[in-house]
Amino acid sequence: MLPAAAFHHICHIIRGGVAAAAGPVPVDSPLVYRPDRRKELWRFLTYSVVHAGWLHLSFNLLVQLAVGLPLEMVHGAVRCGAVYVAGVLGGSLAASVLDPDVCLAGASGGVYALLAAHLANALLNYHAMRYGAVRLVAALAVASCDEAPPVSYAAHVAGALAGLTLGLLVLKHAQQRLWARLLWWAALGAYAACTLFAVLYNVCSTPPAELHYLPPDPPYPPPDAGY
Repeated sequence: MLPAAAFHHICHIIRGGVAAAAGPVPVDSPLVYRPDRRKELWRFLTYSVVHAGWLHLSFNLLVQLAVGLPLEMVHGAVRCGAVYVAGVLGGSLAASVLDPDVCLAGASGGVYALLAAHLANALLNYHAMRYGAVRLVAALAVASCDEAPPVSYAAHVAGALAGLTLGLLVLKHAQQRLWARLLWWAALGAYAACTLFAVLYNVCSTPPAELHYLPPDPPYPPPDAGY
């Protein structure tokens, strides 16, 4: 419920207590990820608690409940929390490299990490799972519902990859086999290498001159509103 609390707090500050369906993104919030303020390290995580309207927030919360709860019931809150945080961090780090002029708001990186963790769970425990194929199809169906561009595809894809790799690292194994151990080391190497590269990029590069926001602000007030 942290995203909801942060969202309503910001609404009361910038909109007089009125929660809009879409936007605006609170660009001056100390929580939003901004490339020109990336020395404020908390922004790489806290952008996930800021949303561009209650529709954006509601979708992310519903998906978190739909895909996160079944995973948490099997693997526990700590493991699922680690996957979620890895997706949020991976999303902002990837956007800082691939979309260096983009500011971020929303928990989609963490949501896609939870979705991809279902794939990691299936790779590790498919033979011990009931209805494993159905679970994978359901997760893919939920992911396909997020079709409201423009979004930071870099953050979404990176969140999913972070969820897959960290899921392979931290989720429970039904059976320990040689191929699973090799997969564990491969996932560790991939996650560590990508994270290290993104961190070094942020340390060595200069901030962009012009910024864009994702999700973008709708025109407010509407152009034909007459005021």
